[in-house]
Amino acid sequence: MRVYDKFYINGEWVDPAAARALEVINPATEGVCASISIGSAADVDRAASAARAAFQSFSRSSRDDRIAILAAIIEVYQKRYNDMADAISEEMGAPTKLAVEAQAATGIGHLATAMEVLKNFKFEETAGVSRIFKEPIGVCGLITPWNWPINQITCKVAPALAVGCTMILKPSEVAPLSAYVFSEIIHEAGVPAGVYNMINGDGPGVGTALSSHPEIDMVSFTGSTRAGSLVAQNAAPSVKRVTQELGGKSANILLEDVDLEAAVTRGVLHMFQNTGQSCNAPSRMLVPAAKMDEAAAIAAKVAATVVVGDPKDEMTTMGPVVSEVQYNKIQALIQQGIDEGATLVCGGTGRPEGLSKGYFVRPTVFAKVDNEMTIAREEIFGPVLTILPYDSEAEAIVIANDTPYGLAGYVQGDDMDRVLDVASQIRAGNININGQSGDLDTPFGGYKQSGNGREWGAHGFTDYLEIKAISGLG
Repeated sequence: MRVYDKFYINGEWVDPAAARALEVINPATEGVCASISIGSAADVDRAASAARAAFQSFSRSSRDDRIAILAAIIEVYQKRYNDMADAISEEMGAPTKLAVEAQAATGIGHLATAMEVLKNFKFEETAGVSRIFKEPIGVCGLITPWNWPINQITCKVAPALAVGCTMILKPSEVAPLSAYVFSEIIHEAGVPAGVYNMINGDGPGVGTALSSHPEIDMVSFTGSTRAGSLVAQNAAPSVKRVTQELGGKSANILLEDVDLEAAVTRGVLHMFQNTGQSCNAPSRMLVPAAKMDEAAAIAAKVAATVVVGDPKDEMTTMGPVVSEVQYNKIQALIQQGIDEGATLVCGGTGRPEGLSKGYFVRPTVFAKVDNEMTIAREEIFGPVLTILPYDSEAEAIVIANDTPYGLAGYVQGDDMDRVLDVASQIRAGNININGQSGDLDTPFGGYKQSGNGREWGAHGFTDYLEIKAISGLG
């Protein structure tokens, strides 16, 4: 078992203000794989002081200096790439192939994208008689989740670094190992002391201290809508900027003219990727009512091809969910779907056959779901797909928008004019057409209770910048 009992503050690995250990559980084995320290408000004070002091010089660093820093981080990341993928697989159960080809890849992708954006980003422009300057906002508190751990760390750290901010990262205490690898990368890359700091902790301890701290100028939070609301409430007295990427219950509308076999297959496989633990997962599949039985049969056939098991086995395509808490929540919601009268097409409660330990969930599909059912309303965050019928495109749009969330939407069909018309009416931040997703330059974020602000690419710089107008310069 590895012991990570220090925090990274002011360019050094330091002991926490008070010793408090937490075991990290490997979700595939239910065994302890590491131990970390849990921080406190005193640790946040120390990190905030370091970040504030570093901001004085780093905020005035040159574009070329920051490009060089990002390049150095990328170089070290490439050397540690397999270590990163291994950490992600161990801490949250991603199959090795997913950890290598997607999870770890997004980390280096966000760093490289930020470096390219920085090369030509306009920090100064003229508007009327004034000169407009875009300046780093200050010290940033970055609170990240466990489901795509390094993706969410780097899509916050990279733009913050690029524009000249300093920061304190609080990764998820459930999956903290990748954050340690990343902090080691930062250190080896020679990022100036105090610019990047990392403290482990839980929401009530470190999360609350970060969001309410007077020396922190903005908070970027990714996680549940419930927790995001608390972060905003804690930040309100100091009137700091808060950006949030929160929950989702995304609709996947299959239009009448679609190739049903191909569209259902895409939707099912996308839903089960990362064990359904993605905030933008297409968890509500909407199909023409007359095609419900056919769609359900295709979904069952595709679900049967999913191989659930040991993340280290190269044949595995779906690993466990991240924790016992998540496992129990998902089991309860599957049972609730059964109790409320949805048609269980495949899967159900309990572990898949042959797996006696680990937080493994059966790939589950419900059909003939009503949008008022709990499984259609609540973000399950596991491998559970609901299929809902509709009688007209207008009704499909109403159902798609009948949710407090608005992170993503999916539309599949052959007539692109109709597809675009439907996509334009979905109240969500990211709409994917016929299985095509955006890239790392595509702004990522949501409407309604899915949050505010946008991450990724050039749009990701905006949240970390203040706007200053200077008039009278001639």
